[in-house]
Amino acid sequence: MISLVTGGCGFIGSHMVDRLLAEGHTVRVIDNWTTGRPENLHHQKDNENLTVYHMDIRNRGEIEPVFKDVDYVFHFAALADIVPSIQKPWEYYSSNVLGTYNVVECAKEANIKKLIYAASSSCYGIPDEYPTRESAEIRPQYPYALTKRLGEETVLHWGQVYGLPVVTLRLFNVYGTRSRTSGTYGAVFGVFLAQKLAGKPFTVVGDGNQTRDFTYVTDIADAFYTAAVSDVVQDTFNVGSGGTYSVNRLCGLLGGEITHIPKRPGEPDCTFADTSKIKDKLGWKAKVTFEEGVQKVLDNIDYWKEAPVWTPESIGAATEDWFKYLGK
Repeated sequence: MISLVTGGCGFIGSHMVDRLLAEGHTVRVIDNWTTGRPENLHHQKDNENLTVYHMDIRNRGEIEPVFKDVDYVFHFAALADIVPSIQKPWEYYSSNVLGTYNVVECAKEANIKKLIYAASSSCYGIPDEYPTRESAEIRPQYPYALTKRLGEETVLHWGQVYGLPVVTLRLFNVYGTRSRTSGTYGAVFGVFLAQKLAGKPFTVVGDGNQTRDFTYVTDIADAFYTAAVSDVVQDTFNVGSGGTYSVNRLCGLLGGEITHIPKRPGEPDCTFADTSKIKDKLGWKAKVTFEEGVQKVLDNIDYWKEAPVWTPESIGAATEDWFKYLGK
């Protein structure tokens, strides 16, 4: 099998590459290295079954030849984080929406077996119910969430109209080794681990009692692989851990002092996926416990030694637009 991973040098994408290579696939990666890091695949540099293309999914003419003879497409390439999406909405729209259009068009023309899209649970906004089902109202709160949702709509529409075999997976708070080192909250592990290495207190938003459905990255890769090799098409699934864990509990597991920063508008007090659908239809459930996952991250903490060390003051300056536009 030949698999193509867009954003394959990124956090989740690089773990997907590892899984596919372990399963015996020939893997092609498209990544423009905006958020992905070539170092994330350095351990695979001598693997003859891996080819990395330094390309941008916004350039259809450039990426189209890479789709030739591909069986599966795993589409992770996207811009993330809330604040930059407010400040530079075109960058997010062009990457997450128009880039996704290019990917599905290339996949359609290549007659692939299946495309799996990394959708975002941020599409639910602040839900009315927990655990949150796939049928919950869609109400994105900021441009990142909107553009990821529009990308998902595009993928599903190409499945509906053109018969492109697709599955979209709505990911809840993914964490693990190689997680992004930037971001003021979306990459909470990156922020906290850099602070721990620097001997600084963890910047906890609000009282820290808010909970997140932290799901370990290899479980995410497993969900994508399971969806790809299944017979299921034209469907959407939540992917979560089966639990929800407070930020205070995370700080306790990481070990360190805490300082509090203001609660932010547009953020839910809880994220918690109802995963009954993916269990029933795909037989998938998360395997890595929260404690095990946090320990895996701590065992690899040196990865974050060059990450920026955020302080309450620098976070306050970086999130001014967050409060300006979302705090209405």
